[in-house]
Amino acid sequence: MTKLVERSGIRFERPEESTAVGPPEAHGRSRDDVRLLVASPEHVEHHAFHDLPDQLLPGDLVVVNNSATVNGEIDAVRGAQPIVVHVASRLDDGTWVVELRTAPDASDPVLDAVAGETLGVGELPLTLLEPYPFEGSSPTGWGNRLWRASVEGDLRRLLDRHGRPIAYGYLDARYPLAAYQSVFSSVPGSAEMASAGRPFTDAVLTRMISRGISIAPITLHTGFSSQDAGEGPQPEWFHVPATTARLVELTRAHGGRVVATGTTVTRALESAVVDGVAQESWGWTNRVVTPAHPPVLVDGLITGWHDAGASHLLLVEAIAGTTMAQAAYDGAVGAGYHWHEFGDSALFLPPRD
Repeated sequence: MTKLVERSGIRFERPEESTAVGPPEAHGRSRDDVRLLVASPEHVEHHAFHDLPDQLLPGDLVVVNNSATVNGEIDAVRGAQPIVVHVASRLDDGTWVVELRTAPDASDPVLDAVAGETLGVGELPLTLLEPYPFEGSSPTGWGNRLWRASVEGDLRRLLDRHGRPIAYGYLDARYPLAAYQSVFSSVPGSAEMASAGRPFTDAVLTRMISRGISIAPITLHTGFSSQDAGEGPQPEWFHVPATTARLVELTRAHGGRVVATGTTVTRALESAVVDGVAQESWGWTNRVVTPAHPPVLVDGLITGWHDAGASHLLLVEAIAGTTMAQAAYDGAVGAGYHWHEFGDSALFLPPRD
């Protein structure tokens, strides 16, 4: 996580009722029945997500994230005070990245914690070691939002048995872990759902393949998606397989588009660029795609809708350009699209070089 110097040029105000409060299946609809705004140089159009195959061309490559969501939220005690702990990455030295949030619905971060504090997480003591990734990294100007913590015991086992998916106060109910998976989810490790892939269904994938649209996986295990304004994403672990790297280069060589499914896929692919070419790569990435540091491989994007000031908006702007991105957000606000992990989608198809 870094402080971002750049600020997105996209400006919008969305009404509070635009928040998706639950998955579409909980309200009588299918996953692929969320709305899909398609932004191109010529126009902004409104579709349903199940229309996605018709918006792409034979020879295009859609890259997806196969990371599966794991339980990352658990109740804890800070002194005598109930608190919610969000757990993200397990670092290479065996410590964990955690965030403290208010009970009971994790609606707000807790910023007054100090190094050396020990919390009770189930039967395990969790000790805050130091702010993550550095002191004062919260853009609020005071306090520290994320911490590197040590845990005496098997935290992953405790979360698997007694934890729940990370959620925030805007949802209308608690939803099971299955609601936070996509059809691609096969490699456990994400603290929060890689939500851009959620609306895909077997029917959508079958139509894509029958039209000659290719699909390839990467893995990127997400950290926390709750960045404050001006706060960049944390380091995240990724793997771009050799077969996916070859497909990306084959698609580029034959004039197809490389369409990333979400900011996670974009970050992984752009972390696998060596001398302008995609190569098999893995490890921890600090890559942040912005207009000042634009993508090399990705020239199309399937994504959800991001809040004003979020670092993800810089990524959208870097791929689509400010004019197209602004038109899309104006269209989404005007047409009542829904935000957040269970919300509606966008497809950005910028002009080709």
